[in-house]
Amino acid sequence: MTNRKKKAHFRVYFVFWVQNLQGDETKEEREICTLDGTIDWHGQPAIRSKTGGWVAGIIILLNQGLATLAFFGVGVNLVLFLTRVLQQNNADAANSVSKWTGTVYIFSLVGAFLSDSYWGRYKTSAIFQIIFVIGLVSLSITSQLFLIKPKGCGDENTPCESHSRLGTALFYLSIYLIALGNGGYQPNIATLGADQFDEEDSTEGHSKVAFFSYFYLALNLGSLFSNTILGYFEDGGLWALGFWVSTGSAFAALVLFLCGTPRYRHFKPSGNPIPRFCQVIVAAAKKSTVKMPSSEDELYNVDGKDCSMNHSRKIFHTHGFKFLDRAAYISSRDLDNQGQGIDNPWRLCPITQVEEVKCILRLLPIWLCTIIYSVVFTQMASLFVEQGAAMKTTVSNFHIPPASMSSFDILSVAVFIFLYRRVLDPLAGKLRKSDSKGLTELQRMGIGLIIAVMAMVSAGIVECYRLKYAKGECTRCEGSSSLSIFWQVPQYAFIGASEVFMYVGQLEFFNAQTPDRLKSFGSALCMTSISLGNYVSSFLVTVVMKISTEDHMPGWIPGNLNRGHLDRFYFLLAGLTAIDFAVYILCAKWYKCIKLEGKCEESEDQEHIKV
Repeated sequence: MTNRKKKAHFRVYFVFWVQNLQGDETKEEREICTLDGTIDWHGQPAIRSKTGGWVAGIIILLNQGLATLAFFGVGVNLVLFLTRVLQQNNADAANSVSKWTGTVYIFSLVGAFLSDSYWGRYKTSAIFQIIFVIGLVSLSITSQLFLIKPKGCGDENTPCESHSRLGTALFYLSIYLIALGNGGYQPNIATLGADQFDEEDSTEGHSKVAFFSYFYLALNLGSLFSNTILGYFEDGGLWALGFWVSTGSAFAALVLFLCGTPRYRHFKPSGNPIPRFCQVIVAAAKKSTVKMPSSEDELYNVDGKDCSMNHSRKIFHTHGFKFLDRAAYISSRDLDNQGQGIDNPWRLCPITQVEEVKCILRLLPIWLCTIIYSVVFTQMASLFVEQGAAMKTTVSNFHIPPASMSSFDILSVAVFIFLYRRVLDPLAGKLRKSDSKGLTELQRMGIGLIIAVMAMVSAGIVECYRLKYAKGECTRCEGSSSLSIFWQVPQYAFIGASEVFMYVGQLEFFNAQTPDRLKSFGSALCMTSISLGNYVSSFLVTVVMKISTEDHMPGWIPGNLNRGHLDRFYFLLAGLTAIDFAVYILCAKWYKCIKLEGKCEESEDQEHIKV
């Protein structure tokens, strides 16, 4: 009996030890899994050490650099391709580039919708990158077979032959396939990169903030090669070579992206957000006559159900847009019919769902204020290039392609990203006597607007002097000004500095302030502001030319800039940006930050932001 008792005790201790061991393993697994709800390629909770982090982040940064090289290999000299190869005038070419660039970023909404609703960020990025490569292949073949005739035409001296309708149609089909592919890919690759860092972990949270700066730096470094080497060859008439190099870069980016597949962290798509938004509006409208309680505790809040099932965090109630709170109020009618009203999303919505709508409504005024900045930014790819082409573009016997001057914008971005992260941000944190980050995203965006005004004033002053030094005996000649193209360096440098504050801050802001189920939509808002900026720019050019060409005047932006007043257009943009900055200050003071579960204290600290 003694031996049996000993064996029984041994079995009990053994079982107890195994259970404790399993409990420790379960606890360890919980500790090494991410806390933000991301999953791996197999649909299992993402393990921190095996997924995401800077390994996946660097793959995405390299992918972004190569894809950007490919995109700007087409976009940076597109205005010159249209004027030299397709023989459009300056105003028409500038409008065509603005419309095309605008379309690129309009397609970002398509990509964001498919990503957040159905496909997820990884699948959406892969599909649109394939479309991007197909568009580049088509453009390269079309240019080589139909447009570049005779061979080597399209430089400053050799005009191209007239083109068939088929060649022109294939050209536009190709560049808009490129617009679709790059537009649908861009917002998702930025958000997918941010997904690789768990913001619920303090270390990875800081890395996530740094990722956006490096992402924008990778974007600019990728375009550096396009603006210099490719820009030089394309300016010399080697358009087909430039397009084929862009194609190869895009293909390499796609292969690299697919190689990182096992390492990526993912969020599950949460379904079409449009019905969720409509449910809140309809539910609130149905209770428009109901008297609301003074306490928010009586609002409908489902602990865990509305968040954890969709791998998203709960959003806490905020004041403002009180009419929408009616959608979360449990009325007596909702409790009728054995509580069936509670299960009807068109009558009753949880607080998190209501706050999703509030978040988007609060973002809209800030987003609208960024459009005018995008009008300024888009001049770098159109009127800056045309202005440079009308200046002295030679140093000794070396010709400087006007589009390559945007390299100074890229260098400015690189310098100011370093200065901001290493000097300005720590200094601002010390002045604020805060352990948190220095300048808020809204403050940085405001600084970006101020620098944008300086850029337009600088461009206007340079244009005044360019006209002053135009050769008197050749007032109708192209490139007749003796003013060196290097006088454009300040305006490009100002644009680059403003990008660091505006666009990087904008990426961080919209990613942080959108609900978990709409992260790609937040990135798409950044792209869409650039899109609308291009359309507004095109509209402004059209209106200015219509007004300024009355009474048979040449207008502000004629085919020969020596006969126009491009400086007045730049000063007009400076004035509009200054007005936009004043409106932006009011919107930023009114804005209230999102209050996410796990980030409530941080949100409360940032709730009232001064610019």
